[in-house]
Amino acid sequence: MSDIKSLRQEIVAKTIEYYEAKFAHKDFIPGKTRVNYAGRVFDEKEIVNAVDASLDFWLTEGRFSEAFAEKLSEFLNIEHVLLTNSGSSANLLAFSALTSEKLGDKHLKPGDEVISVAAGFPATVAPIVQYGLIPVFVDVDIPTYNIDPEALKAAITPKTRCIFLAHTLGNPFDLGTVMELAGKHNLWVIEDNCDALGSKYKGQYTGTFGHISTMSFYPAHHITTGEGGAVATNDPQLAKLIRAFRDWGRDCYCMGGENNTCGKRFSQVFGKLPLGYDHKYVYSEVGYNLKMTDWQAAIGSAQIDKLPSFCEQRKANFKKHTAILSKYPQYFILPEATKNSDPAWFSYIVTVKDDAPFTRDELTAYLNSQLVETRNLFAGNMTKQPAYINRDFRIAGELPNTDKITGSTFFLGTYPGLTDEMFQYMEKVFADFLSKH
Repeated sequence: MSDIKSLRQEIVAKTIEYYEAKFAHKDFIPGKTRVNYAGRVFDEKEIVNAVDASLDFWLTEGRFSEAFAEKLSEFLNIEHVLLTNSGSSANLLAFSALTSEKLGDKHLKPGDEVISVAAGFPATVAPIVQYGLIPVFVDVDIPTYNIDPEALKAAITPKTRCIFLAHTLGNPFDLGTVMELAGKHNLWVIEDNCDALGSKYKGQYTGTFGHISTMSFYPAHHITTGEGGAVATNDPQLAKLIRAFRDWGRDCYCMGGENNTCGKRFSQVFGKLPLGYDHKYVYSEVGYNLKMTDWQAAIGSAQIDKLPSFCEQRKANFKKHTAILSKYPQYFILPEATKNSDPAWFSYIVTVKDDAPFTRDELTAYLNSQLVETRNLFAGNMTKQPAYINRDFRIAGELPNTDKITGSTFFLGTYPGLTDEMFQYMEKVFADFLSKH
């Protein structure tokens, strides 16, 4: 046994040595090194944890999953955090839970309306469509790029049952108005917090206001497990439903490797099954298997310790972009934080003005040719995407800002891996392009 322990220690020591040799030192060469819009930022701790988990060879949820979920729960000060395999799965699970008949008259049903925005990411809208409900697309404000509060108020009808919104690129939406309207009209609220982990509204973390919130740990996000996500709630009934949908739809809540936690495994009646049917194989929801592996959670458990410093660096990088681009007010609309918010910015979003002597696509083509990565604001106008053209949806009012975003908006990175040398290079690239226009 001592040999195994010493061998494990030797492996960890070699892992740290490998990190130093492989990852610790990277030079930036202007014009040759890509300035990514996002990327993994890590040190030896993530790799050591991943190797440690691999040596256990416990492949599904285990000790690291428990530790990671507990750290997330403590960070957000929220009672229940359930890990899953992606942010998209987190959104699916959050929405699935609200369709459960166990919620009685409050459960979401086909034909009910769910308010979202057209300028967003498909993972927020897909579950609405998949369950046969009607997405209601509302326009956004520029320069916050979040739902227009007045348009939201006008969009609510007797058919409205839920508000499902993302905090756009880390900038919190107007949670005061949203939660007030939700309370007034008895609506569910799902916060898609995938781009905003660490952002605050009135001093409180986003992802803690709605009935359910979701997180993503894809490499572009604030912390990463590669693929991965989580669902959070303070409601014990919703937590139980989320777990059921995540774990094949089963009624049992035992952790992997555990049995008979409730003490009634073979003594209950469910549905039309015989008395005493094994509770581990009772399915009370039409669910999936969307769990996270312990190997991923091991990485996440190291990453979340860095989250506060990552968020501060994102805020600092946002200011650096502003210092560069505020020199050109005739060309650009620059982003603004929602009132009463403190965003941990996912990215730096820019809209090219209508009277600029160049287009968004001309600018972004040049930036990318100079190895400065950009991205459009995800799907642009969702109602014009091929997958959604022939789907049932309702547009509340008109979508002029959404259409403007589709043609004129892009974003740059704010992730913690950006260096001062990279910002100096980006400043030169912008200056070179704009000097020609």
